[in-house]
Amino acid sequence: MVDIRCVWKAGALLGEGPLWSPKEHCLYWVDIKGRAIHRYFPDHHIRQTSMLHEEIGCIALRKSGGFVAGMRSGLAFVEPENGSVYPVAAPENALPGNRFNDGKCDRFGRFWAGTMDDAAKEATGALYRLSPDLTVTRMLSGVIVSNGIAWSPDNRIMYFTDSENRTILAFDYDAETGDISCQRVFARVTDGAGLPDGLTVDAKGFIWSAHWDGWRITRYSPDGNIDRIIPMPVPRPTSCAFGGDSLNKLYVTSASIDLSPAQLAAAPLSGGLFELDVGTNGLPESYFGG
Repeated sequence: MVDIRCVWKAGALLGEGPLWSPKEHCLYWVDIKGRAIHRYFPDHHIRQTSMLHEEIGCIALRKSGGFVAGMRSGLAFVEPENGSVYPVAAPENALPGNRFNDGKCDRFGRFWAGTMDDAAKEATGALYRLSPDLTVTRMLSGVIVSNGIAWSPDNRIMYFTDSENRTILAFDYDAETGDISCQRVFARVTDGAGLPDGLTVDAKGFIWSAHWDGWRITRYSPDGNIDRIIPMPVPRPTSCAFGGDSLNKLYVTSASIDLSPAQLAAAPLSGGLFELDVGTNGLPESYFGG
């Protein structure tokens, strides 16, 4: 039996992107539609929020401080203390219906972030790689909703979620160059189990994936088979990340957006941040090298 605690009843519209900061001993996460960056200190149960002037899809820590982020307008550096945003690149400024969604740094200082059609209808989304020298490379095209991304512990495999196709993809990953190849299906979510959303990889190489409209988190073995399913008290868990000083807590974000009054009454913790004891440890998140 998994102990699930709602540690922040934030009521986030579209909670996403949990990120543990080992230097600050805190968890950052975003509310995309609420235009907010949240910070939670589990040791003292302190909760802080920084508001922004535009939607923010994902964040990763920078070696030099602050975040690199995927925003509605493009890639940017963000200072969480004052909400300042410094544009870096706008690879989709010709696609006003698109925005950046999920993203993460690989272990070599590159920031990977995917875009989506905000109406979740057209395959106009793509996956981009931002190198420490600020070179932007489009790595994958033709995606409706780009989502969860992570790497195997040995850096040989990259996982990427194509939500609307109910698919988690796997690629061979060249750690030296940052190139991907040999695209294949790692796992496919069946009808009735929601859509695969954000994901993370634990220290044993198992993949943890949140199910939008699926009321669950699934742990997959490295061969793509379902290892365990953890029911959640909300219909729209959105992403997950390991945190805590030993990386032994699984933090799960969730959304309340577009839920009816009846659905919210049945799941009043929707939009909250959850802390789970799942009996395993995660891997430390990487910093952007720029």
